[in-house]
Amino acid sequence: MGDEKEKKHTSDANEIKEILEVVSEKIPALLNSLTDVLYGAQQAEKYGKAVAGFYKSLKDAGMTEEQAYELTKQYMSSLNFPAMIGEAISGKKGGRGPVIDVRSGSEDRDEDEAA
Repeated sequence: MGDEKEKKHTSDANEIKEILEVVSEKIPALLNSLTDVLYGAQQAEKYGKAVAGFYKSLKDAGMTEEQAYELTKQYMSSLNFPAMIGEAISGKKGGRGPVIDVRSGSEDRDEDEAA
């Protein structure tokens, strides 16, 4: 009976070894592809155009530079996928951050943040 357990243990260990070998081959390629998608020149150009267009539309709508800047910062952080992924993995608290009243430019903190 001890022989059967030892064979099963060896078999399980070999299966895990094979799985890890496949994963170690595939993960680096996957991460490289993901990095290209997130940080490639074309993506950076699209990101810059989107942020600039957002800021310009706020200014065209009559917002002050300070209001447009603050909202653009929030917009930029919402487009920062690597940071969002990092926060999700690390378990940081999600949320939308301070709420900005665009009419007055004042920040109202959420009730749980004020405490």
